[in-house]
Amino acid sequence: MTRPRILDLFSCAGGAAMGYHRAGLTVHGIDIVARPRYPFTFRQADALTALTELIQSGEIHQYTAIHASPPCQHGCALTIGTNQSKGWGREHVQLIPELRTLLDATGLPYVIEQPNGKAPVRRDLTLCGEQFGLGVLRHRNFELGHWTVDQPEHRQHRGRVRGWRHGRYYDGPYVAAYGTGGGKATIPEMQQAMGIDWTDVREELTEAIPPAYTEWIGQQLLRLTA
Repeated sequence: MTRPRILDLFSCAGGAAMGYHRAGLTVHGIDIVARPRYPFTFRQADALTALTELIQSGEIHQYTAIHASPPCQHGCALTIGTNQSKGWGREHVQLIPELRTLLDATGLPYVIEQPNGKAPVRRDLTLCGEQFGLGVLRHRNFELGHWTVDQPEHRQHRGRVRGWRHGRYYDGPYVAAYGTGGGKATIPEMQQAMGIDWTDVREELTEAIPPAYTEWIGQQLLRLTA
């Protein structure tokens, strides 16, 4: 039996991809950066350009659904908070409106994933590591296009994220899978906490979402399209 296909845009190293694979979908990834550790079929290209070409050629209909994790720097909490207050960083282009227009044009069910912040996405679904028994919290919001799913219970957190905050050290059941220093997680700790073992690149791990999130989403998509 042929597995349904999902297009993974802005794929990074494949955190989302692995979850969809585990749910039973065949994954094709696209990212503007070379991703040699991406575990599935991969094409290096600008995601919006590639999606436009797939729509124009009609090849988009080989897919059952589309997942997109566009760069979040324009609206993520770090960029609009700490970085802005310190005068760090640079201007970032907000891709989501153009991306949404293209995704709507496909007529396919789609998912746009973003972290907490001011990115212009609907919060149709919010997932947290505690819902899956993980060692990270890593809240993520998902806009769902052309389909819907009930929000699962957001379980109460069991404690704090381990690390230093304002000169004080806090212990807790979750690791900080971002940045360096200040008690942030080591690469092996991030891998274990998120369930990712195919990359050991810190940047890729800090950007990744745990595969458990998209495994759950993929299961809901498959029920929808069955």
